[in-house]
Amino acid sequence: MMVKLVDANPRSQIARLGERILNSGQISRDEARSLFNLENSADIFDLLSWANRIREKFKGNKIHLCSIVNAKAGACSENCSFCAQSSFYQTGSPKYGFVDPEPVAEAADEASKNGVTAVGLVAAWKGLNEGPLLDEVCARVRELKAGGKTRPDVSLGIIKSQRVADRLKEAGVECYGHNLESSRRFFPQTCTTHTYDDRLETIGYLKKAGIKICSGGIIGMGETREDRCDLAFSLKEIGANVVPVNILNPIPGTPFEKNEPLSVMEILKTIACFRFILPRQEIMIAGGRTVNLRDAQSLIFMAGASAMMVGNYLTTLNQPVEKDLQMLKDLGLDPSWDKHGFSDQEETPMHRDCGKDNCETEAELAIAK
Repeated sequence: MMVKLVDANPRSQIARLGERILNSGQISRDEARSLFNLENSADIFDLLSWANRIREKFKGNKIHLCSIVNAKAGACSENCSFCAQSSFYQTGSPKYGFVDPEPVAEAADEASKNGVTAVGLVAAWKGLNEGPLLDEVCARVRELKAGGKTRPDVSLGIIKSQRVADRLKEAGVECYGHNLESSRRFFPQTCTTHTYDDRLETIGYLKKAGIKICSGGIIGMGETREDRCDLAFSLKEIGANVVPVNILNPIPGTPFEKNEPLSVMEILKTIACFRFILPRQEIMIAGGRTVNLRDAQSLIFMAGASAMMVGNYLTTLNQPVEKDLQMLKDLGLDPSWDKHGFSDQEETPMHRDCGKDNCETEAELAIAK
């Protein structure tokens, strides 16, 4: 029988759902929507407390740290409404071609010194095809892999060929970053130069190649709570291993420059809801953390986060890595994450309450193609 928070005391129903998740159960979409719609601060703090229990049950006290290198900056042909690097907008963002080996090696050294698990090479372009540029990308990945200091991750946009995904895997890519950004319904508000299905197709090629998936989205773009809920379930359906939750940092010159920021409580509640829906995934708080959460940043872990991006973002600054490491130490959390194979996400298949006789979803069907 489906539990609805509107039919009973929210505190007892949050506890009931939390206990179910702790016992390896799952939450339905309707139940999740009720959690996203909590308004009372006491109820939200109850939700955070249970999200923290779920994080500790499935992730222990380990925190997965990663950092990124802006491997090719600016002049991107895509019109993503949140992005300072799009050629459609005048933002003053830096522009340069694909990086030489030295900056990548320096980033790996810095990451290793700070105990960061992965370094992701991120490129501002539509995507990657076979040819000289793919050769160069694979060379950077092999160098990063050979250095043995961090896990080589990449985020290189749309992929239209299985061969490209296979070559990235052969070069040493273990995890590929490719956000769904938001729900299918809201996605056209974020970008019109490629589609939601293009992103699902890319993820399908990557999964077939045996590459782990880092996929999440951005909150605060003007989407509804239901859009955030739908995004979380889509990420569950595609089998994302790492789920970055970015909080919009409105960039002057972009279409979202005048968006009102989300409240701290709304952000923390969203993270907690993601943890209820994705109990075994690495939920990583990424872009916009410092500017949106300010002094409340340490509460992301109580809300269920088990991963954090450290170091600067693509075009905006983060707080110093040393401050992040001290925060983890103060909370008794351990950044020496070593589950490169994501083995802690494995679970025995079980019935999924999706409210339908056939639980295959649109996203799953697209990935399976």
